[in-house]
Amino acid sequence: MASVKVGQMEDRQLVDECKRGSRDALRRIYEKYRDRLLVLGVALSNDVGIAEDAVHDSFIGFAQGMERFVLTGSLKAYLATCVANRVRDLMRKKRGRLWDGEVSESNPAKTKEPLAAIMCNEELEQLSAALAELPDEQREVVVLHVHGQMRFRAIAKSLGIPVNTAKGRYRYGIRKLRAMLDGEC
Repeated sequence: MASVKVGQMEDRQLVDECKRGSRDALRRIYEKYRDRLLVLGVALSNDVGIAEDAVHDSFIGFAQGMERFVLTGSLKAYLATCVANRVRDLMRKKRGRLWDGEVSESNPAKTKEPLAAIMCNEELEQLSAALAELPDEQREVVVLHVHGQMRFRAIAKSLGIPVNTAKGRYRYGIRKLRAMLDGEC
């Protein structure tokens, strides 16, 4: 618990420095959370390109809105919510393009991006495939809780749903993942 408070204090200090125009502080925030947010984006979208775009867009928005930004809770949860929302937007756009007949060139297994080595791992591919089979609502809650390390209350607030709904989606999602990974489905 003490390390959480130290991390939050450090984040508050970095945000204050950013507000004063420190590019170094913004870089440090980016480096601190980039990898975690990329994993979150990949888990939500099953697409490295979308995940990278979501993280990039989220940090640009974060930097551009710094003057108005007020840190009221966890910076990690705030950034995870931004990435999750951006992934959702990009997935909608991608579905729209595919619906209009455009062919997707994005294949996470063939991408030469930083996470390509992780995606090639057999166990992670199985988990990724199982996550992709979950309904979007369940996958989002599971990934935000597990990868984003967000509490159910924060997840519920960011998705605009009751806390019990978030917990239920998590419980059902985990149950389905276990069944799929154990070969029951």
